[in-house]
Amino acid sequence: MISDLKTLTILRGLLKDDVFARFAECQYNDVENFYAFVHAFYSRKNFRKAGLNFGKYVENLICFDENIFSETIAEGKRSDPIIEKAYKRDLEIIYDAIRSIDPKGFYSTEIDYGVDNKFAELYKKYSSQGYGRYLKSYALKFDNNELVPIENAKHIELSELIGYESQKAEIKNNIENFLNGLPFSDMLLYGDMGTGKSSTVLAMAYKFYDRKIRLIELPAANISSIPAIRKITEDVPMKFLIFIDDIALETADNALASLKTNIEGTAAYSPNTMIIATSNRRHIVKESFAERENAVHENDVIQENLSLSDRFGITIFFHPTDKSEYLSIVKQLAENMNLKTPTYELCDKAEKWAIEKGGRSPRRAKQFIDVMIASEINESRKNSQ
Repeated sequence: MISDLKTLTILRGLLKDDVFARFAECQYNDVENFYAFVHAFYSRKNFRKAGLNFGKYVENLICFDENIFSETIAEGKRSDPIIEKAYKRDLEIIYDAIRSIDPKGFYSTEIDYGVDNKFAELYKKYSSQGYGRYLKSYALKFDNNELVPIENAKHIELSELIGYESQKAEIKNNIENFLNGLPFSDMLLYGDMGTGKSSTVLAMAYKFYDRKIRLIELPAANISSIPAIRKITEDVPMKFLIFIDDIALETADNALASLKTNIEGTAAYSPNTMIIATSNRRHIVKESFAERENAVHENDVIQENLSLSDRFGITIFFHPTDKSEYLSIVKQLAENMNLKTPTYELCDKAEKWAIEKGGRSPRRAKQFIDVMIASEINESRKNSQ
């Protein structure tokens, strides 16, 4: 009977979901509760994005549920046979309930009701990719003392990033050491704006999603939250890149002091977190004339700020892009996107674009190619009319 949903054990967390809880209240002849459930399902905020399929909705709830079974498998251990049996029983109860209320498959099409198949599928996913909220996205944010998945996180492939091959190789090697339990270092990536520092970090996190690594975006103003993040993640059987993007000269002194205490120190060491920061400057030092005039011990202040970059075990420079490198990136991106514009014309326009926009960089190259793609598509549509 559908009421058996209230006897769930390992997957009891599903009852915290409002739609599923209303589903659990349904009875064959309980029309009022049934329509309350249908209303809750079709009224949810992400309805248009998630689609109409209630069965798939429930399968997502099962997949993302954080419980003793999913966490144990993600940790690389074999779960207790009693827990596995209880988990399979829960799956049977859930699927029986869906079939009972939706015998014609109106709400639950494309569902494989084979419990053994679903169990094997989830076992493989948890063991290779992680569990719970960490399956929803490769990137998370720290909000209200919780790690929250960024479900619309930008997906960047490493193959999309042209140039800076030695920098990418060094970053990749360090992250692989981190994943393999070998000695690793926190990293500072520095260089001009638009050279691809942040994009490289995002692409690396996305690349290693299937190896249970996740990126945690942390604004520079919230650097003091690092200990709280480490407290949350210390027992999570995954690896985390704490990503602090664009540490600027204006970053508060107390934030920088907090960052220094959280890198390169035995007390601050955490085997499953790595700090990666980016900056447009090699040395994160406040250098305005007024600040230097007001500093009582000017040299001490400068040295204190200089010491931050020295705390990172690895510092990687993303050098400014010269003309030849810039045009090489443009041509490679054009080839990847199958642009039809002749190379000589493409390079001429790309150089004019860089001059107009105030400089050359991989970001400028990507922006230029996007404009060219739109131009070619519009021209093609115009000619076909």
